[in-house]
Amino acid sequence: MQNGTIHSKKISILGIPMDLGAGRRGVDMGVSALRNARLSQALRDLGHVVEDLGDIPVKIAETINVLEDQGLIMLEPILEACSAAYATLRDLPTDTFPICIGGDHSISMGTVAGCAQGQRCGLIWVDAHTDFNTPTSSETGNIHGMPVAHLLGLGDSRLAGIGQGWQMHPEDIVMIGIRSVDNQERDLLLEHKIKVYTMKEVDQLGISRIAQETLERLGHLPRVHVSFDADALEPSIAPGVGTPVPGGLSYREAHLLMELFAESQRITSMDIVEVNPILDLRNQTAQVMVGMAESLLGRRIM
Repeated sequence: MQNGTIHSKKISILGIPMDLGAGRRGVDMGVSALRNARLSQALRDLGHVVEDLGDIPVKIAETINVLEDQGLIMLEPILEACSAAYATLRDLPTDTFPICIGGDHSISMGTVAGCAQGQRCGLIWVDAHTDFNTPTSSETGNIHGMPVAHLLGLGDSRLAGIGQGWQMHPEDIVMIGIRSVDNQERDLLLEHKIKVYTMKEVDQLGISRIAQETLERLGHLPRVHVSFDADALEPSIAPGVGTPVPGGLSYREAHLLMELFAESQRITSMDIVEVNPILDLRNQTAQVMVGMAESLLGRRIM
């Protein structure tokens, strides 16, 4: 495989090894799995300058006495970790491309807000789930199902306040690959007019058109963040996830999506989340997700 013309970027990798937001344990080890899959070296091989910032400290579940706060499981330690991630990312040089590796998807409450650095920011949410629940709509109380709602300022004021006054605009969010939505969550999405491409739209329209429409919607914004949950992929491709849903993005659909975003040169930051090595096969899921990062950062066939 060869690379075309790639504009060298300054990439900072930040780990947030948190599994407190999910009902199933193990995604905290996804940070190590992604590093073991040679994430840094793969990006250096593309010509980028890569710095690994290490990990945000995250409390271990077994050491925490208070497990629930107003229906939210593990709220305080999640709030601490996301706030620390926000502060770290907010203060990076503006020309840095952060890659935030998790960890469960609740980390995005800190990573998206931090990567925005106070500017208006588009969010491309590549996931099987919309993660648009609030504490009152959630059926589980697991915070990894709530980050997008809190980025809009909905739900719990403490989680919604991680960005210290910064909030997303509903029209700046595009979700791709969706195939599992709770009933009340669906009502919230419709109420706030969130743009959602379910797998039905992927099948009908094709991933190329969806990428084009997404860039037309968000490409004018100063910053655009891709938050990629491994369970967006077909489970046979990415078996190491805690909440697999059949019928996901194929290997080529996902790579094409990332390649088209790379060509636009509009993406400014990325999350890779929900890799669970306990459930994986020979680190397959981490390796696949490193490949997605490579495609987003300029890997080409020719």
